Amino acid sequence: MFTPQTFVLSLLLAFVLGQVIAWVYYFTHSGLSYSRSYVQSLILITVVVAMVMGVIGNNIITAFGLMGALALVRFRNVIKDTRDVVFIFCSLVVGMAAGSQRYLTAIIGTVILCLIAVYLHITNFGMHEPHNAFLRFSLKGHITGDHPVAGILKRFCGNFVLISAQDSGFGASLVEYAYQLMVKNTDKNEYMLAELQKVEGIENISLTMQEQLLEI
Repeated sequence: MFTPQTFVLSLLLAFVLGQVIAWVYYFTHSGLSYSRSYVQSLILITVVVAMVMGVIGNNIITAFGLMGALALVRFRNVIKDTRDVVFIFCSLVVGMAAGSQRYLTAIIGTVILCLIAVYLHITNFGMHEPHNAFLRFSLKGHITGDHPVAGILKRFCGNFVLISAQDSGFGASLVEYAYQLMVKNTDKNEYMLAELQKVEGIENISLTMQEQLLEI
């Protein structure tokens, strides 16, 4: 039965659990598509859905009326990442559970979902590509086995494969190189790029990761 006390409790629980979901999303997010408004929306969605469930209660007429009202709303934002859609769906379900006074279900569901998200993030589950980065740069001259570039790549990469080495074609001695890399530790990408910048004659360095782009 819905009372003012249970309604407030449902909203507060939805607010707390929404923050848990938002924090887990923040912690496990990777790439350049991060949005502060999206993270805040995860919390608001959870609370709003809990409020909707409280408004509906056990009244089927109110439920149909609310569905008709919500059908008039048009959401223009396009969510490109499937993972972002999953987090929105999690917020919706948790809000429904909290709003319908299924408090234990909401809490247990949030904990399990968040633990799964953290596990997938820590283990890099699903990573299948043998190479996780693509490096391009221009260099005066050709790279031999004892060249500084080869030494830097050996330090920071598990393995690397030269894809192409092409003359610029503008009468200069610049050669454009392209490598596929298996980076050992993506947190050290900036250090690798800094070391490459120190090599004499190197220009136009760009490092493309599977989910993000770093350029110098």
